[in-house]
Amino acid sequence: MSQELTLQSKLTLRDGNTIPLLGFGTYDIEGREAYEAVTWALEDSAAWYYNEKEVGRAILDFCQKSNVPRSEIFYTTKLRSNDGHQASKAAIEKSLEECGLGYIDLYLIHGPLGGPQARMDSWKAASEAKAEGKIHSVGVSNYGLKHIQEMLDAGVEVPAVNQIDLHPFMTRTTLVDLCLRNGIALEAWAPLVRGYRFKHPGLVRLAGKYSKETAQVLLRYSLQKGFIPLPKSVSKERINSNTQIYDFELTADEMKDLDALDEHLITDWDPSDCP
Repeated sequence: MSQELTLQSKLTLRDGNTIPLLGFGTYDIEGREAYEAVTWALEDSAAWYYNEKEVGRAILDFCQKSNVPRSEIFYTTKLRSNDGHQASKAAIEKSLEECGLGYIDLYLIHGPLGGPQARMDSWKAASEAKAEGKIHSVGVSNYGLKHIQEMLDAGVEVPAVNQIDLHPFMTRTTLVDLCLRNGIALEAWAPLVRGYRFKHPGLVRLAGKYSKETAQVLLRYSLQKGFIPLPKSVSKERINSNTQIYDFELTADEMKDLDALDEHLITDWDPSDCP
């Protein structure tokens, strides 16, 4: 990305809403730990993770203590499973009730499982909730090429976001190209590769060159690719460290070298090829 990036940088989505370029993931964080981590960072949640209530409470408490309006916080949650139109509508209502925030900034269909009709039923419910003002932006998660193409062919509202596993060891070049050509922003839910490649010589070399940690190199790579990285941590120090990525820039050759590390590394759940 050619423009200067800062911690306050935002991306305008295809629907006109804006989203911070650096997010915070809460996968597998529960209870007090979730409350504290969000108080330190503030961003992503999901019904699957059973922490919507804690995340919502942390946001509201933070806004009250800091005199920050709710509108300044970008909150994301997801539909756990594709169980039909009515079940999806009920799940959205429950998420709204659990978080207590009044509306959801970004609501994602968590995955493409269940088949074409189940996916479309979920999407219809999310789109209706958006039309009713309960959700500001709607998107998908873990959708592969055929799932995105299916939506484009169906003529339904195009997702504002596709949140998927993206990093130098899983570049998904063709999917990324399809999404960007159709104005679909890409969120990277495991930008740090879950730590599996922190000792990779290429990353270690770049970290040494820029006096950074390998995690910071990975996050900078994600930003320069135009992705929205969602690093997860329960450590206050690590959360802060993950924001120290705006005082250096990887060269074009270094970005190409990182892209070349692609090995189709799956770090967790990957249903992007499901029927």
